[in-house]
Amino acid sequence: MTLEKWLLLPLFLHVALITIVGTRTVIARYRSVVSRETKLNAVALNSGAWPDDVRKLGNNFTNQFELPTIWYAVCGLLLVTAKVDWICVGLSWGFLVARVLHSIVHTGSNSVPLRMRVFLASFACVFAMWAWFAVRLFVIG
Repeated sequence: MTLEKWLLLPLFLHVALITIVGTRTVIARYRSVVSRETKLNAVALNSGAWPDDVRKLGNNFTNQFELPTIWYAVCGLLLVTAKVDWICVGLSWGFLVARVLHSIVHTGSNSVPLRMRVFLASFACVFAMWAWFAVRLFVIG
């Protein structure tokens, strides 16, 4: 498998994670409405009206479109500039692992200190990818 494919595989797996979290969110919201725990008019303009367990899933789903966007951007730029190397591949996989762990913690125990540590690990990976990309592009060539 090429370096480019090794870089892209975590992105495909992240899309799978988004699909899983999104599906779980829809199912949890549906069950909450069907069981009459939640009234649709209560959540129409206030997503905070969902029960805590449902809100955790929804918040995690939203999180998958925040920090990961700059990961997708750096991966795309690495590909079009032909600057993909094993360091970027390793950091990309590190980012994915941290995002999966973040989702597990966020939708499970929701331990804020642990969630923050895992988030910081993912942030460090994506920051390092951008820094390494800049070095490769402007210094090393």
